[in-house]
Amino acid sequence: MKLTRRPFELELKHPFTIAKFSRTSTPIMLVQLAHEGYIGYGEASMVPYMGERHESAAAFLSKVDIGQFKFPFDFEAITNYLDSLEPGNPAIKAAIDIALHDLEGKLLNKPCWQLAGSNPALMPVTSYTIGMDTPEVFLKKVKEADGFKVIKVKLGRDTDKELINIIRSVTEVPIYVDANQGWTDRQKSLEMCHWLQEQGVVLIEQPMLKTDTESNAWLTQHSPIPIIGDEAVQRLGDVEKAAGIYHGINVKLMKSAGMYEGRQMILKARQLGLKVLIGCMSETSCASLAAAALAPLCDWADIDGPFLTKNNPYRDPAFVDGKYVLSDDPGLGLVIK
Repeated sequence: MKLTRRPFELELKHPFTIAKFSRTSTPIMLVQLAHEGYIGYGEASMVPYMGERHESAAAFLSKVDIGQFKFPFDFEAITNYLDSLEPGNPAIKAAIDIALHDLEGKLLNKPCWQLAGSNPALMPVTSYTIGMDTPEVFLKKVKEADGFKVIKVKLGRDTDKELINIIRSVTEVPIYVDANQGWTDRQKSLEMCHWLQEQGVVLIEQPMLKTDTESNAWLTQHSPIPIIGDEAVQRLGDVEKAAGIYHGINVKLMKSAGMYEGRQMILKARQLGLKVLIGCMSETSCASLAAAALAPLCDWADIDGPFLTKNNPYRDPAFVDGKYVLSDDPGLGLVIK
């Protein structure tokens, strides 16, 4: 088996602004694993707050003994091996995991969604994320979301209600809210939850600091809208901790170190009675299709990465009536431009 990598800078259509920072691009590491005439494709999306970058990804890959990976792949053992090399670095670990899943599907001549036990008929709609901006630009972004059945909006500043009102001035589609830990006052947060419910908001991600478990648990207990743990839920070990603090969790492959542990997180959440939102970072079609393969196992989806970028190196995923259309092609179903 041979591993190759390519650093890539994924450019966004608009500056992406949330409660605490803004950016116009995302460093990506594209990975390929060649074996017996097949190529498995993977991707690491290294958003700044996670701490990874091209240099750290290359350094980690230099430690990986690809010869350890034998087909049929033991993904639990591979995950443990990668974690033993170095803590953290979930995105570049995800790139390896995704490439191996793509390769496995091609070797078995089966799509990844089938191997994951997903039912395409249960594919949830995916949301279109809109970052904070001036009212004029924000309105333009909302109009660009035409064709999506759900809009996701970043909140966490004193303009929260204004942004929701702008959305409601042009569309009545359901809304997902992500406060990105931007809310600080319990009572005001609860009042906001009730107001957001009146505006057709379906769920709220990580309203308060991930370290403030008491406030998040209090809000979950009183909120009329499901409260979803995002930054507070990174790997499998965090899922059980989320029970009693949140109504559900947000699984992202760049946090979970890939598809294998992402699926384990979903199954664990189901055992604990937690709802599941599967999300993404700023990603190409590669990682997004990996998440889409698991999406039918979840309640909600926010896998809009390719649709928010300007230079996706792969063909955009098949997308009809607000949903991903899973391919019967072996592996991820990724199409190279």
